[in-house]
Amino acid sequence: MDMFTMALWVITGTWFIWSMIKDKKKTLNSIKMSSGMMKNMIGEIVGILFLIGLILTFIPPDTIKQYMGQSNIFISTIISAFVGSITLIPAFVAFPLVGSLVNAGANIVPVVAFLTTLTMVGIVTFPLEKRKFGMKFTIVRNSLSFVFAIIIALLMGVLI
Repeated sequence: MDMFTMALWVITGTWFIWSMIKDKKKTLNSIKMSSGMMKNMIGEIVGILFLIGLILTFIPPDTIKQYMGQSNIFISTIISAFVGSITLIPAFVAFPLVGSLVNAGANIVPVVAFLTTLTMVGIVTFPLEKRKFGMKFTIVRNSLSFVFAIIIALLMGVLI
């Protein structure tokens, strides 16, 4: 276990003990509520793992490495950004999927473009957003989000 993880465990344990000392009833009630929420999410978590496994089964690691790792980084970044823009996946599914893509050999830049547009750009949710906020706002927000997603991906490629 690395130092960062150990530090998080120590901080969590310290705050838990402090919370138990301060108000044991509230702390136990919070634990009970959070375990109930976890029981409700366990089906979704198993579904996420199944979905990631299914995606990685149909898209072999060699294909991922070829198109997202060894090909032209700029083109694969733009394509990944477009795919992320039109895909509607919850963030808690996207992060493990992105980790799996990186482990399969994908370059960090297209993967970050995919993840960033996935969470920032909403082509699928465009009609709802247009209805609530108006056409001009929706177009400007999605366009700026797409551009900034590409910039973020390129910056992450430099930083990592």
